[in-house]
Amino acid sequence: MNANPLAEVFGYPIDNQSSMAERYRKSRLCPFNNKVPSCTKDKANNPLGVCSIYDDDRPIITCPVRLREDWLIAEDAAKFFFKTKAFWTSIAELRLTQKDGSTAGNIDLVLVSYDERGRVTDFGSLEVQAVYISGNIRRPFERYISTRQHTNEFSWSGTNFPKADFLSSSRKRLAPQILYKGGILKAWGKRQAVAMQTSFFETLPKLSPTSSSKADIAWLLYDIKLDKQTNRFRLTQEGIVYTEFEPAIKQITSAEPGNIENFVELLQQKLEEKLEGNPPDAPTLANIALT
Repeated sequence: MNANPLAEVFGYPIDNQSSMAERYRKSRLCPFNNKVPSCTKDKANNPLGVCSIYDDDRPIITCPVRLREDWLIAEDAAKFFFKTKAFWTSIAELRLTQKDGSTAGNIDLVLVSYDERGRVTDFGSLEVQAVYISGNIRRPFERYISTRQHTNEFSWSGTNFPKADFLSSSRKRLAPQILYKGGILKAWGKRQAVAMQTSFFETLPKLSPTSSSKADIAWLLYDIKLDKQTNRFRLTQEGIVYTEFEPAIKQITSAEPGNIENFVELLQQKLEEKLEGNPPDAPTLANIALT
């Protein structure tokens, strides 16, 4: 396992010692089209400038802003939403409301097409999904920032080593985003796109694909690959998967059941512990389940 969890800090690999990389680190800037020039992740006055981490030696994007590099995601989504020659732009963080006026959350990016007079002709939703981190990433980040000018190498052996948490990312963020906001868009007859890293998508249940013309959702899949000449990671599109709304929601939100016998055995164990180690004379649940 890589002893260094930090893949990119303020947009650059940590072994990139160029003057430009140091400028971004010193001024805590974001090179990936944040809403302001500075990085604002976690805390605006003390940002956690980690764009991606190493997980089993793979660079995993952990900041959604990282996926905005060169606005490739917006261009790819627009191709799904609109006709080839449409005029379009994007509006960030637009609130979506339910019938009773309560909020269903903010849409990361709404892509809007318009005519020659500037009137809205169509729109679609673009959600940007990064991966949560389990463990503590701020401690190695702060250690690197404070020591970066005194060493050419960095390693971290502290406790609570940071790892990519794909399961929490899908259950706590992706599924609710698609279910609630996507449900409203589906009712309106509008399409949505989800931009995410390929490694994240591969942890989801297998989705049933369809054609682009029949799809409600386009899953825009990207990776970051190291350009050795510039010593920078570059966002590249790896593919697009098209799905219908209802099948995708069912597949993402449905748990695959485990073995009931294993659960009954655990239940029997806990029951016997509760009865102070004296099992009841009546037939056990485990025996009943096996008859």
